[in-house]
Amino acid sequence: MSGAQLDQVALALEPGSLVVLNVVLALVMIGVALDLRPADFAGVARAPRAAIVGLLGQVVVLPALTFALVLLLRPPPSVALGMMLVAACPGGNMSNFITHLARGNTELSVTMTALGTVLAVATTPFNLAFWSGLNADTAALVQAVALSPGELVGTVVAVLGAPLALGMLVAARWPRAADRLRAPFRLFSMACLGLFIAIGISRNAGVLVDHWALLMGVVALHNGLALLSGWLVARTAGLQGRDRRAIAIEVGIQNAGLALVLAFDFFPGLGGTAMIAAWWGVWHLIAGLTLATVWRRRALRAEDAQAQATTT
Repeated sequence: MSGAQLDQVALALEPGSLVVLNVVLALVMIGVALDLRPADFAGVARAPRAAIVGLLGQVVVLPALTFALVLLLRPPPSVALGMMLVAACPGGNMSNFITHLARGNTELSVTMTALGTVLAVATTPFNLAFWSGLNADTAALVQAVALSPGELVGTVVAVLGAPLALGMLVAARWPRAADRLRAPFRLFSMACLGLFIAIGISRNAGVLVDHWALLMGVVALHNGLALLSGWLVARTAGLQGRDRRAIAIEVGIQNAGLALVLAFDFFPGLGGTAMIAAWWGVWHLIAGLTLATVWRRRALRAEDAQAQATTT
């Protein structure tokens, strides 16, 4: 099967599966919101430079870098659109856990996730429309499905904005209930999302097998550059190591669930677009956890060496 044929592949999706995916993503976002407090957003006031640098890396640098990568690689149009779609989404909620594991600035990570997710109601539709419109191949796909910016914004609000507002309301009004729900809710919602992606990949294994080198290679390269660009942006801004790790992870860990919802909602006939989003949801966790483990070991060794130097 050629790359051009991949653009015509319609993935196996049972009726009602998209509804399930929307519900699962809404549950994931409620779980994220249960962890958010007004104080998290106040973190920008305490350390505005690091948060602004991180958000610029997420909202500006990554989509632009993705556009350049598409021009360089010239993948099939549906794959290119999937790359732009993933890059337009906000950071994933696993970024906070991975940042903590990497001994990064967890408070900064939480702040960026909170702000990035709220801003995504506007930035995700804008970046997808803007960057896909600059490429002739992806622009043709967007025009073919008659993508409506208003419908796109409405979908993002429904699966992102409304669940966030509900979760934050519960956390503010009933903090004790939120404390009890937080851990089990997050585990349950993430398990459901992981199961949905795993089932979707298994049912469309033929597409992945036929195009494994293209799909896996593109996602690995794209994700690697996302992690690297986040780190370089933070380094160029003169931020310290803990902040660099937090920003690199935030830029490299994307909300693949939202990308999947948008792919199935607006581009149901494009197998490459959905497969990029689905495989990204698997790969970014593998890459992020691996990188975090390496950084954690280095940070612990540095802390031990510093402790020994202090005692001698």
